[in-house]
Amino acid sequence: MNNIKNFARATGFVYLLLVPLGIYGIMYVPSLVIKGDVTTTISNLLANESLIRWSMAVALVIQLIHFALVIMLYKLLKPVSETIARIMVLLVMVGIPIAMLNEFTFGGALLALHSLTPSETLVSTLLSMHEYGINIVQIFWGLWLFPLGYLIYKSDFLPKLIGITLMIGCFGYVIDSFTFIIDPTIEFKLAIYLFFGELLITLWLLIKGVNAEKWHTQTPLEYASK
Repeated sequence: MNNIKNFARATGFVYLLLVPLGIYGIMYVPSLVIKGDVTTTISNLLANESLIRWSMAVALVIQLIHFALVIMLYKLLKPVSETIARIMVLLVMVGIPIAMLNEFTFGGALLALHSLTPSETLVSTLLSMHEYGINIVQIFWGLWLFPLGYLIYKSDFLPKLIGITLMIGCFGYVIDSFTFIIDPTIEFKLAIYLFFGELLITLWLLIKGVNAEKWHTQTPLEYASK
């Protein structure tokens, strides 16, 4: 029984890794891009090129960690419903290559800066493409939270409240993405007010793990409905 409890804590630790990496790679460095001010943005990129390159590397590492995380969560939540757990994995697997390929646009912007005839228009276009790419992959960052939350809600070994908050959090990412695509001038972000479900599950797994006895006796939803 201790094995699954330790595995759950390891899963929480892997989830926790996404927090500092996400702040650096996805939030801090992109803040160097100033909307509507290409000249200042180019100056920021040139002055912080090493930070930008590190952020690209971190963004790729985040996807590898996300891959490992969803596989671990699949093993942890498969006793609840293998079908829904597979859907959760599928949604993450769709998002990972989109996020990785999106770094091409950031890299392209850096290459454009060092070309013989740097073009502000080209740099601006590539950075805008990167922002659109982030908002596209963010749809999947949101969608996978719904099956994750549902599995936790239906489980006997994790708090149902955490499952509910994760399902709610799903809509923050999705709504923000479509809002940006429809009107990029809207800067309000709903996801920052609904992310606490991810924080809760991370801390719960890291500190408490799971109820090992109930994990072993969990009845799959597929059987419970028969």
